[in-house]
Amino acid sequence: MSELAAPLAMSLPAVVQHLQVLEASGLVRSEKVGRVRTCAIQPAALRAAETWIHERRLFWEHRLDQLGAFLAEQGDEDKGRTP
Repeated sequence: MSELAAPLAMSLPAVVQHLQVLEASGLVRSEKVGRVRTCAIQPAALRAAETWIHERRLFWEHRLDQLGAFLAEQGDEDKGRTP
């Protein structure tokens, strides 16, 4: 674990806590042999997370595009009015 924490700007306990969350979510698997703990990314779980994030991004892009079109339409209507 200390090798994982070395390049990061956080303490070893913080890295361990983050890894525990990732392991509980199934994104990372760890195995302890003696005093050495090995961590491995689970590609299938990572793909599932990537798919979920992609779907949310598409949803919000669509909603924001609709909002942009609505606001542009409102601006056009305001330009046509006389004060």
